[in-house]
Amino acid sequence: MRIFPKLRGYFFAGILVTMPLTVTFALAWWLVGVVDNYVVPLIPHEWNPDAYLKEVVGFPVGLPGLGVLILFVVITMIGALTAGFIGRMIVGTGERILTRMPIVRSLYSAIKQILETVFKDQSKAFRQAVLLEYPRRGVWTIGFLTGRTDGEVQNLILEDVVNVYVPTTPNPTSGFLLYVPREDVQVLNMSVEDAVKMVISIGIVTPPDTRSEAEKSMPVVSAGKYENIDVLRQNTGVKELAIQNED
Repeated sequence: MRIFPKLRGYFFAGILVTMPLTVTFALAWWLVGVVDNYVVPLIPHEWNPDAYLKEVVGFPVGLPGLGVLILFVVITMIGALTAGFIGRMIVGTGERILTRMPIVRSLYSAIKQILETVFKDQSKAFRQAVLLEYPRRGVWTIGFLTGRTDGEVQNLILEDVVNVYVPTTPNPTSGFLLYVPREDVQVLNMSVEDAVKMVISIGIVTPPDTRSEAEKSMPVVSAGKYENIDVLRQNTGVKELAIQNED
């Protein structure tokens, strides 16, 4: 009977080893298959390696990843062409045409601005994980600093605010954009990758605290830090409402 607990431990250890590999391989294989199904049929028959192999071998082989390779080569060639004068002229002409289309221009400009911000070398977007109180005081959540607030939003707010993206769990691709005062945001020492793992795993995976022992023993933020200010704001609002009702 003593062997059964050991077998159960070995079984769960095997799951912990094989499950991440299996899921990763399955997702990669699915993505390669989706790209191949869209790209390979666009290749002319005389240029298709699958058609050549079928003639040599006698039956269709189907090279996995052929569509991914072709897509990578095509995107790289487009990037090389746009670096020249003629390529920039063609891209500029296409952009001018798109900017004259009522609905398409808004979608195109938004996508272009997001991609330029994310892929720009000196961009700091999504490179800092932060801790903030949301959705109320005393409740903490992990967010990602996406930049400094500019424009009309910052001009309307007295405090210096920053853009913080708060993801939902376990799907971090959806979430909320918050404009938070800089002093209310605590930058975390953990990397963005570790913070994403923590969000996806609904807190099951907790990265280790790599700070020094002195830093670990010194709390930095507190839920009751602004409690008196919130009470004052609430009382002030009630008094102003009462004065307005009397008038």
